[in-house]
Amino acid sequence: MKIRWPRFGPLLRILEFLDGPRGPFEKARGARLLSPVRRGVVFLRGHLAIHVVAIILPMTVLFASSALPSQALQERHCGSDHPEETIEACSAVIRSGQERGINLARAFYVRGSAYMHKGDYDRAIQDFNDALRLSPTFANAFYSRGVAYAFKSDYEHAFQDYNHALELNPSLTYAIYDRGLAFAHTGDFDRAIQDFNAVLRLNATFPDALYGRGLAYVHKGNYDRAIQDYDQALRINPNYADALVGRGDAFKRKGNYDRAIQDFNDALRLNPNHLDSFYERGLAYSGKGDYDRAITDYDQALQLNPRFANAYYSLGVAYEHKGDYDRAIGDFDQSLQLSPNDADAFDGRGLAYARRGYYDSAIQDYDEALRINSSYAGAFYNRSQAYMHKGDYLRAITDNGHFFRLKFGTLGITIWLCILASAAALAFGFKFKWFRKGSISRQQ
Repeated sequence: MKIRWPRFGPLLRILEFLDGPRGPFEKARGARLLSPVRRGVVFLRGHLAIHVVAIILPMTVLFASSALPSQALQERHCGSDHPEETIEACSAVIRSGQERGINLARAFYVRGSAYMHKGDYDRAIQDFNDALRLSPTFANAFYSRGVAYAFKSDYEHAFQDYNHALELNPSLTYAIYDRGLAFAHTGDFDRAIQDFNAVLRLNATFPDALYGRGLAYVHKGNYDRAIQDYDQALRINPNYADALVGRGDAFKRKGNYDRAIQDFNDALRLNPNHLDSFYERGLAYSGKGDYDRAITDYDQALQLNPRFANAYYSLGVAYEHKGDYDRAIGDFDQSLQLSPNDADAFDGRGLAYARRGYYDSAIQDYDEALRINSSYAGAFYNRSQAYMHKGDYLRAITDNGHFFRLKFGTLGITIWLCILASAAALAFGFKFKWFRKGSISRQQ
């Protein structure tokens, strides 16, 4: 049904053009998938998990076998490379009452590291607390407890522990590195880069630090500098799948989707079950407009991790672009079940509802998106379109005003006022009759 244009018609026609298939707002909405904020945490958290498996647990095994003179710990395998065996053996050592002081602290530390490897961060923290109670200058215990807090997203305590560890041992490279990851998680990319630089001054061939710094540069929008870091990391370790994915992500953000897909393919050759490679390749295919291939990759990512909320969100966007709004709504539903405070998912589902003509449901979703993020310019804009279709033009205009203010600041307000003035002039056609003699009458 064609919208009836009352006095606000010229203004709303301008907005309809901006929102059309060639308009800048539609293009911006399609680019939401490439938002650096959405992906960074997943990359970093995955790398932190790899770090625990590859660094912390082996470090505790080495620590227990070489630094512990106690025969009891050696005989009971408190410090093996098998978490369950380690927990059982260390628990026996702790219960035995044969160990005191630093040796008992080390038993708690090794068991805590095994719990962390299993993902039981609360019990890990309890053991690290006991280790530090027995040995208050135990730098590695501070560091490992900081990692456990980081996994719980308790960055305040993580920072405190990393700082304590570095006060006791300033050359504890991984404490600096993980503090850099924590800064990146909290959005402080400049301080993250400072920490990664500090790590590289201690060890110029540390590929993880190059990878982390590359991620930070991606978030700052410096994609060329990020690619340089990934290149260097790959020269050190040509089989570094995460660095290939990171570099592909940087190429993708530069709009070089084919080059990005090449990197994701190379990463998948190294690791056929690399979840981020499938997901990021899906984003690159979406950027190329190849939504069928994108959907295939998102589905593959969900086979590897059925609780991957971002994959459901991206599936919803892909189906939305294909015009399958019911499937899109279903995928946004799944995303919101896993991540109930995802403003993007509410906004995406609202747009799908609007495309189906369910404007009240769309407005409810935009309201939720704005409750979560009151500065979400896109949600204001999309809600304005829903109000416009319902004929609530004053609310539509108000929301567009918020959009321009958030998107362009003071200049946006000026632009908006100019659009309002121009629309008013067009609507009334300057046919005012104030200067005519007699009463003003509306022409029939």
